[in-house]
Amino acid sequence: MKFLNNMTLGQYVPVDSSIHSLDPRCKIIATIVCLTGVFLVSGPYGFLSWGLFFALMVMLSRLSGGLILSTSRPVWILIAFTSIIHLFFTQGTPVFSWGILKITHEGLEMAARMGLRLLMLVLFAGFLTLTTSPTELADGLESLFSPLKRFGFPAHELAMMMTIALRFIPTLLNETERIMKAQIARGADLDRGGPLRRLRAFMPVLVPLFVIVFQRADDLATAMEARNYTGGEGRTRMYPLRWSIADTATLMLTVLFAVAVTLLEKRLMA
Repeated sequence: MKFLNNMTLGQYVPVDSSIHSLDPRCKIIATIVCLTGVFLVSGPYGFLSWGLFFALMVMLSRLSGGLILSTSRPVWILIAFTSIIHLFFTQGTPVFSWGILKITHEGLEMAARMGLRLLMLVLFAGFLTLTTSPTELADGLESLFSPLKRFGFPAHELAMMMTIALRFIPTLLNETERIMKAQIARGADLDRGGPLRRLRAFMPVLVPLFVIVFQRADDLATAMEARNYTGGEGRTRMYPLRWSIADTATLMLTVLFAVAVTLLEKRLMA
């Protein structure tokens, strides 16, 4: 229950900040640049630089650090599992050995590297959704994909599907929490026992949740048909996207920072 209450993946927090006011296309491209830069670094200097850069972005967004860190909560198990796999199965100079388990110096480095990369991947992606509304995100994605329309790429449809998926993550989490509370009120024990017992106890939650998912999908389709939605052809926006000087400056600074960190780390590691 506490896990669901602290879930912030896919949520948007409206705040009057310089980050929120940026064009969504700028934030999407800047996020891609940041993720590329994170995967290009491999040493402590590079990860420290990107960590400081992310902290600066959080300060400019005027969001709390705890809220930002909570976006990584759903993938902590994945991060830990990936780190453990690299820790015990990377060949190299032994550091510790116990039976068939062996930890190497290269394994320690790889585990830390992959764990930090996955963590920053989730943090930057979560930061994008926290500072960009679903409508802005859809408009930005559609605008970025629009040059591919001449090749038959469904830019509007893809952006619409991604936006609906992000929009319904918090809704489905709220529905899951409501169903779990109802089951607990009827005597269900969802928080005790081992993983298999909890999985069996969670099955009565999944059935009504799937029913609700299909009901909401049908309601959404009916609402879109009632509004004569036929796709993106000929549609206009209430709030057109406007690229400003601040967007250009932000994107240029992000690209320059990514290039500088990558080149500086290579020189320090040489």
